[in-house]
Amino acid sequence: MIKSWIFEFFPTPPEMNVKFDPAVSQRYFDAYLDLWASAEPAGFDGIFFSEHHFGAAYAPSPNLLISNVALRTKKIRLGVMGVVPPYHSPWQLIEEFGMLDHLTGGRLEIGTAAGIPNEMANVGITPDEARERNDEMLEILDAWLANPVVSHHGKYWNFDNLRIVPRCVQLPAPPKWVTVVSVSSARKAARRGAKICTGFHPQGTVIEIFDAYRDEAAKIGRKVGPDDLCLRRQVTMLDNDKNVKEVLADQAKHFRQFIQIDPRVNLPGRPAVLDTPSAHAFSIGDEEFIAGTPATVAEQVAAQCKSAGAGHFAAIFNRMASPQQLMEWYRDFGAGTIPKLRQASV
Repeated sequence: MIKSWIFEFFPTPPEMNVKFDPAVSQRYFDAYLDLWASAEPAGFDGIFFSEHHFGAAYAPSPNLLISNVALRTKKIRLGVMGVVPPYHSPWQLIEEFGMLDHLTGGRLEIGTAAGIPNEMANVGITPDEARERNDEMLEILDAWLANPVVSHHGKYWNFDNLRIVPRCVQLPAPPKWVTVVSVSSARKAARRGAKICTGFHPQGTVIEIFDAYRDEAAKIGRKVGPDDLCLRRQVTMLDNDKNVKEVLADQAKHFRQFIQIDPRVNLPGRPAVLDTPSAHAFSIGDEEFIAGTPATVAEQVAAQCKSAGAGHFAAIFNRMASPQQLMEWYRDFGAGTIPKLRQASV
């Protein structure tokens, strides 16, 4: 069985980069809130939101989006993939997790990400500092998930016997996730007992990352399987398969243009500007883009998940589509793709 998720960037509407119109912006928010609510009747297992700042997305606080969508749904899982710890104080972020688990009725998934270097550069946070803050914050988070009273002495935060409330309602704790693009990050997540999600990479690299995760878990005696691994890819739903090649080529072209601002990305004719122990380089493989009818999409998703051993698939639906178009894609994916993924073996 492969569980189906939506990976939501909540892209900034292009017209808002030219001139802000409150009425247009409000309609955009309302349309996306309706869209996300439609994911539950479509049959998705969950939605992962992501944190971005300074223009790339309307998602500086994904936790607020989760609390709103929780009011509009009853069963679908709601999470962040991921919130960026270096931007936050540990106690406030952890307290919000406790609140969200209550507000969602125990449907929260806790996901973190180290952050994007070019976003952090806007506020003077270097990749090395971001990694240090991220790792220290995760130590505090893991301690709190095990015990309500936390003491910590590190480089950035120091406190004794800090009671952080409310506790999460899921026992022993909500599932925790990490977005990774490197083998070393996958191994670190395995040691923490976190699940992992990766994408962008060619399929061979994805398999290498997942193999490293499984290997590290085995070393510490932790049993892991498909339910601990999520593959993220970009999906375009089509009425027929006649123009699949053209659609995939166009999608790859536009996405590579969009993501070239990230200095970690290896692109044709431009190697990654940044590749360090704290900011890992990655590349965009051809397998990143999936398009076709619901049946064709299901076949491609199932094949990639099976070869990598992933029990979760997170779809990034084409960000160029309108919320109205996306709602139709949700229905198509739910009607024709999700049933086949639920029957797929990994």
